[in-house]
Amino acid sequence: MDATLSFLNLAGAIALLLWGVHMAQSGVQRAFGPDLRRFLTRALDNRIKAAAAGLGVTAVLQSSTATGLMVASFANAGFVALVPALAAMLGANVGTTLIVQALSFDVSRVSPPLLVAGVAMFRTGGARTRDLGRIAIGLGLMLIALPKLLEIITPYEDVPSLRILMGGIATDRLISTIFGALLAWAAHSSVAVALLVMSFTAKGVIPLNAALALIVGANIGTALNPLFEGARGGDIAGRRVVVGNVVTRLAGAAVALPLLSLIGVNLVQAEPNLSRAVADFHTAFNLVLALAFLPLLTPLARFVERVMPAPVAAADPNRPLYLDEGALDAPSIALGHAAREALRMVDVLDSMIDGAAEALRRRDREAIARARRMDDVLDALNGEIRRYLTRLDPESLTDEEHSRAEAILKFCFNLESAGDVVERNIASFVARQLKRGAELTPDGDREIDSAFEAVRANLRSAASVFMTGDKRAARVLSQQKAEFRRREADAVKAHFASLREEAGLTRVSPLDLLRDIKRLNDHLIAGAAYPVLESAGELMSSRIVDDGGDVVS
Repeated sequence: MDATLSFLNLAGAIALLLWGVHMAQSGVQRAFGPDLRRFLTRALDNRIKAAAAGLGVTAVLQSSTATGLMVASFANAGFVALVPALAAMLGANVGTTLIVQALSFDVSRVSPPLLVAGVAMFRTGGARTRDLGRIAIGLGLMLIALPKLLEIITPYEDVPSLRILMGGIATDRLISTIFGALLAWAAHSSVAVALLVMSFTAKGVIPLNAALALIVGANIGTALNPLFEGARGGDIAGRRVVVGNVVTRLAGAAVALPLLSLIGVNLVQAEPNLSRAVADFHTAFNLVLALAFLPLLTPLARFVERVMPAPVAAADPNRPLYLDEGALDAPSIALGHAAREALRMVDVLDSMIDGAAEALRRRDREAIARARRMDDVLDALNGEIRRYLTRLDPESLTDEEHSRAEAILKFCFNLESAGDVVERNIASFVARQLKRGAELTPDGDREIDSAFEAVRANLRSAASVFMTGDKRAARVLSQQKAEFRRREADAVKAHFASLREEAGLTRVSPLDLLRDIKRLNDHLIAGAAYPVLESAGELMSSRIVDDGGDVVS
């Protein structure tokens, strides 16, 4: 019974440490993620600045994985070449060791003030203040968990079963390295594993050489997370960054593991405190790797590009190109990927509209079939974007990110609905006219061509409003709804006028087709302009006039 309770206490302390790390990291990402991302973008123009920026951003984020996701997303978008991207990852690997250095000192007395301040900020402040409170709470929990681990381990450090378990891990450096890699991969954090290893080493549960091997493994394991999680999505450029980072870690491990005995002896002489010695090795390992590989990044980049050539297979239009699975832990990055995928839907819808107009103009049945097939692409992309966004952790989203996610979902839904109008109504109308051999009047042809051009222009404006959130552009776009009502009214008048005149039996009115184009335009306005105007408080809830003559709002 005592052994079970002790195991539960140990598991609880480890869980508290992991949750503290998670809260601190998510708080920093929510509070400063977009600003840090912009800073990192500006710094990625050469390897020295990129390495320094990677170090600084990771020191704040406390997560080299989050920095790696940002860098990989920039590489996917073509904003950064492979060499500076790899340099940023080398700096990020050093930056993630700084929090371990800080926590290797006895700072447990700071935990109560951090928790009190964090809870107060989280419960009473605004969005940014709540995020800062989340950081303080996370750090406080980490500082409580570390001495709790030592307290639990102390009575059992001489228990034979624990000694046998740790002895089995420590017997071989390769086994220790693999075990450390698995721990870091499972915990998604080299920081948490390093702190755990420091606690075990300080109490003598594991020898120093085994602790150093575990640290080497933890550095490998934390590089594997984006490799495995991002394998199902993302472009080849982003995957090259991740693979290059893993290669540097493996090369460092290959050099360091045979020298651990010598390193351990010299380390103890320089730093008798074993916990601090482990932290120093963690920093030195990544610092030496950065200094060694910075001059070698060009041949490393060539090697990675040779091993991972760009695919030449034809792309499946139904497959998303930018929904990187590994970015889901960084909401601001994931939302950027989803928005970029939504712009692909804009291009597909524009091709559908152009195809339908071309089919009517040239009486081309094949163009109608192509336009209808594109609707399946819209449906597939909308479903993928919806599934991608619903996988984001709601607790990790700021209010602004919640609003952005909703805006993306609305925009994509309306694009899909607009595609349904093209496929089910406009394409069907054109197909019926071709089957009957009917033609529009010359005035009707001109009116329909003008309407198609107008709705395509509005589609481009809708994409701009969606990306920028500009209120003035949203108002201009919303005014196009009145313009299409005017077009419909003019078409009705022209239709009734044509009934009084002699017309060929194969001449038809453009009224039905114009109404479908108007419905298509309504979806563009509802998906792009209305969310922006609604968030600015400039959208009325109704256009109905009440008894007093005022518009109900």
